Amino acid sequence: MLAIINADLINSTGLDDVVFQSLSKRLKSEFDAFKIQYPSEKIVFMQYRGDSFQGVVENPLLGLGIALKLKALVKSFAHSVESSKNKLPIADVRISIGIGAATYKKNDLASSNGEAFQLSGRVLDTMKADGKTMALTTPIAEVNEVYEVFFAFLDTILARWSIASAETVYYLLNNLKEQEIASKLDRSQAAINHRKKAAGWDEIKMLLDYYPKTVKNNFL
Repeated sequence: MLAIINADLINSTGLDDVVFQSLSKRLKSEFDAFKIQYPSEKIVFMQYRGDSFQGVVENPLLGLGIALKLKALVKSFAHSVESSKNKLPIADVRISIGIGAATYKKNDLASSNGEAFQLSGRVLDTMKADGKTMALTTPIAEVNEVYEVFFAFLDTILARWSIASAETVYYLLNNLKEQEIASKLDRSQAAINHRKKAAGWDEIKMLLDYYPKTVKNNFL
């Protein structure tokens, strides 16, 4: 069983070309960083046309966390001339996670196939019309029904993020403590704690803690 992530930047044509190129490079750096963060795991990502990307996460337990890291990274993106303080995100991304059986070619994900690829890609194609920015689909209808509800609430939380909120969640997902984030961002720990609460981190963490139980009970 694999977790397949298909994603596309939302309204990418509305981004200034310099901003768009800078964001694309930031995503590429994040894909490379996964190899360092998860040295014992097989995680492969490829970008298409600049505004779309696809990834294979062989350990499905990591699928949701990695998808949320990418979501937080994009929504926290600020061009160099901008401050992140109290600003609304200038970029967003639509992400579809598919869990299932599949085979893939490391250097040619576009021609890879299987259940997980089909589930992820098929749902991504419908998300724009449905107004969704996060989705998880599996071969099990009962699981899909539960996560459709979970992700409806998740989308509501994510829609409220400022750049600062997304930035804080990004670092939390990388296992930094409040004081470490405060030092990195030159803010007080109290300010980071406020950002964490405003971002809905406690609710997000509940979902992150529940997700592995779903994977273990149904797919491992």
